[in-house]
Formats: sequence, C-alpha cells, structure tokens
Amino acid sequence: MENNLKSTVGEIVTKDFKTTSVFSKYGIDFCCGGNQTLEEACKKQTIDVAELQKELDEVAQSKGDSIDFNSWSLKLLADYIEETYHTYIKEKTPVLLQLLKKIKEVHGERHPELLKIYDLFYQSAMNLSMHLQKEERILFPLIKELSDAQKSGHPLEESHCGSVQNPISVMMDEHETEGERFEMISKLSGKYKTPQDGCNSYRAAYEMLDEFERKLHEHIHLENNILFPKAIEMEKLFC
Repeated sequence: MENNLKSTVGEIVTKDFKTTSVFSKYGIDFCCGGNQTLEEACKKQTIDVAELQKELDEVAQSKGDSIDFNSWSLKLLADYIEETYHTYIKEKTPVLLQLLKKIKEVHGERHPELLKIYDLFYQSAMNLSMHLQKEERILFPLIKELSDAQKSGHPLEESHCGSVQNPISVMMDEHETEGERFEMISKLSGKYKTPQDGCNSYRAAYEMLDEFERKLHEHIHLENNILFPKAIEMEKLFC
C-alpha cells in the first residue's frame, strides 16, 4: 500500500488521473484545493484516512489505463483541454440552464433552494463563457508559442500580456471563484440528491449538475496543477 498521507491531493491526481473518482466521491477538492495533503483533506472533512487510502489503492490497481497528462507537451494538453472540457461546457450549459429554469418554476415554491441554485449556475454560465474566451484567445495561444519556441529553439517573441504568469494569475482567481460557487450549489442541493417529490426533470438536472461539477474539477486540475506550472517553468528558460 502506497502511503500518500503527505502527498498533496493534486500530486496524487497528477500521478494517476483515475483517482479523481475517489476524490469526487468524498467531495475532496483536487483542483483549486489540490495543494492540501491527503491527511489535511481527510481531517477537514472528518474522513477515515485509512478507508480513503484503501480506495485509492484499489483504483490504482484496477484495470484500465490512466492517461499520463503530465508527460504531454503543453501544446497537446492545451488543445485537449479546449477540445474536451471547453466543448463540454459550451454544449451542456444551455441545456442545464433550461432544465434548472423549468424545475425552479415547477418546484420552486416547495424547494426555494432551486431559485438560488439557478441564480448561482446562471452566474457561473456567464462567467465561464468569458473565461473560456480568455483562455482560447489569450492564454492558450501564448502557451502554444512557448511550446513551439522551446521545441524549435527560436527566441520567444514578446507578448502584449507580458509574462505568462499574468493571464495565469487571472485564470486561477476565476477558477477559485467557480470552485466556491459550485461548493455552494452542491450544499444547497444536498450533494445533488433529488427529493422524493422530484420529477424526472429534477433528477436529470441534478445528475447533470453533478457531472458538470466533476468535469469542471478535472478541467481546473489539468490547468492549475499541470499546464500552468509547466508553462511558468518553461517561460523561465527564455529569461
């Protein structure tokens, strides 16, 4: 059994992406909160660390390859994030907004938390739309320029953004905001548990919200814990 107590949650997920399923199950933040150790995360949420470690070991030994994102080039990883997670957000957001609007109108009187959940997700949808644009138009092209320059050996052209750390800092602040917003949504929904009087649309909305949060955590993990730190380190080679 590998002892991960002093490893950060982000390090564990970076080493084996399959472990995201365990952390998601226990509601442990492995993206914005990825710098906390496994021991700290368990204490914070009063989780049996031995049981969690056992499940992490079982996942690590399970069949199925875990993608080693840490070995990918910055350009490949940026493209993957955009094609996978950005596309997911753009496709699911309008569907989820429509579902949440429907159930708050039908069930909002008996379940007033739905009004707050809708407002929170609406804010998230608007902010994420702008966030993705900034990544696609500013940060990712800059990261790809870094990757190309490092590969070709050519000097890096000066960017109007200055250091890559500037847009990265903005993106990480926005990640923190969305992480906190979805933590509120999760609490309001009872961790996406459909009430007994909930209809099929109610259930579908909560299942989609649950999936949306998990995908968002994966997305932020790949950026905060792999893409961004590597981009910052690569830029230092040109200083």
